[in-house]
Amino acid sequence: MLAKIIDGKSLAAVVRAAQKSAIDSLAARGIRPGLAAILVGNDPASRVYVRNKARACEETGVRSETHEFPDDVSETVLLERVLQLNADPRVHGVLVQLPLPPHLDSSRVLAAISPTKDVDGFHAANLGALLQGRPGFVPGTPAGVMRMLEHAGVPIAGRHAVIVGRSTIVGKPLALLLLQKDATVTICHSKTAGLATLTRSADILVAAVGRAKLITGNMVKPGACVIDVGINRMADGKLAGDVDFESAKETAGWITLVPGGVGPMTVAMLIVNTVHAAELSIG
Repeated sequence: MLAKIIDGKSLAAVVRAAQKSAIDSLAARGIRPGLAAILVGNDPASRVYVRNKARACEETGVRSETHEFPDDVSETVLLERVLQLNADPRVHGVLVQLPLPPHLDSSRVLAAISPTKDVDGFHAANLGALLQGRPGFVPGTPAGVMRMLEHAGVPIAGRHAVIVGRSTIVGKPLALLLLQKDATVTICHSKTAGLATLTRSADILVAAVGRAKLITGNMVKPGACVIDVGINRMADGKLAGDVDFESAKETAGWITLVPGGVGPMTVAMLIVNTVHAAELSIG
């Protein structure tokens, strides 16, 4: 068996293009969706992520701006900027690029973002809405994974989904989304015993821990859908996911690429959230 590739890059282009009619409707009312990104420090990966988001905004017709601060910026200064962006009617989405330097309280900074502009979906109000099944902004990566499963025609209802990773950015919200689609969900983490046994039972296997090639082919159930959220820089400078692609593709039924898989979909869903925030701003 050779897995079918779920091409996140091409699907992301389709998702972004589908926002054109909403953007045109907003333009007719004199509104252009605006996204503001806050970047602290000179972390190379963070700079790449912010640049990719800005490029996707430009290609889609969303106005973007980046607010850069040095590594030693005070929390007070950062919070002041968040509040300014909350009050700016031209800005419909606000995101803070993570991780932040250790002296900054990420939870406090994220909590300062208005829930109506929290297009990353990390605010407690939006995560709580997801838990209750109410409307709100869903984090981009879990939303992107769900769109990929739907696009590929992967069955979800009644299937066993195993998520390796329990972050509030990916693992936990994705588990809730899969539960809403009637999957039976298991979340694994660093203290999980018998990881390989659990992953081999998964019809849908999601790897999101940030450990290069953790999931190998012998940990995959034949015919399973394998979603690789991880992205890791190897010693030779190349990028690798949390899944050993070469071995897993021989067993899986579907599999994503790294790069070119979940990453572009995360950015695409951020665009979707920003356009929706602009629509909500006018009722």
